[in-house]
Amino acid sequence: MDSASATSLIIATYNWAEALHCSLLSVIKQKTLPVEVIIADDGSDERTHDVITRMRAQLPVPIVHVWHEDIGFRKSQILNKAIGQSKGTYIVQVDGDVLLHESFIADHIAVAERGAFVRGTRARLTPDKTTDLLQKAGTDVHFYSRGVYNRLNALRLPVLRSLGQRKEMKSRSVRGSNLAYWKEDFLRVNGYNNDLSGWGHEDEELAARFINNNIIKKIVKLSAVQYHLHHEELPRANEPRHREIIDNTLLTKVKRCSNGYENLL
Repeated sequence: MDSASATSLIIATYNWAEALHCSLLSVIKQKTLPVEVIIADDGSDERTHDVITRMRAQLPVPIVHVWHEDIGFRKSQILNKAIGQSKGTYIVQVDGDVLLHESFIADHIAVAERGAFVRGTRARLTPDKTTDLLQKAGTDVHFYSRGVYNRLNALRLPVLRSLGQRKEMKSRSVRGSNLAYWKEDFLRVNGYNNDLSGWGHEDEELAARFINNNIIKKIVKLSAVQYHLHHEELPRANEPRHREIIDNTLLTKVKRCSNGYENLL
């Protein structure tokens, strides 16, 4: 990343204050901090507000809380609103149910590249390990910890970082919980598609428009490690419709969505 760039960390959340608390504790431990943390809150209740208020006193960079009313799953819209308030030129995006390795932000800065967006990976935690961490408000988890699966995704080997990277022009298999991109590229494609409401594939549809603009997907392993807290799957009633939208975006080479970031300004 060029020296003039500043990184904003976006954390998407909805009504899981305990998980967000642990996630923010892992942000505090970062060896390289972002210039700001922006919470994209899809309508959480006061418990989330209270966690953010407490954490503002502990985190040495600003926490911006971007909230809208809870009238259903509107992750695309709240992410657009949150990024609209960001000051950074580079966006690192995660969910509020992940714990970050202490070098997570530094690793993302190291792999940032013009003309590319980054898809990271994540290790997962078992229900028991998740319960233990939430009860303790803990972040102490590593490659060798009990209760970690998809364990190879927790392997961090900076000296072999280049071996854990590849590039492709495919939008499938993108995770909004470990995603990074240049803000100018996000604006070029008009951000997230607001027509995608309910669970499913808003990040893949964004990636499809990146790729239609010749912004390549850079897949990163052995770096930018995160751990996903266990939870039950969300309802997926709208998933087939979202899949149709992605397929249309790919087939017709859509470069900008018609109902996106600019529609919420």
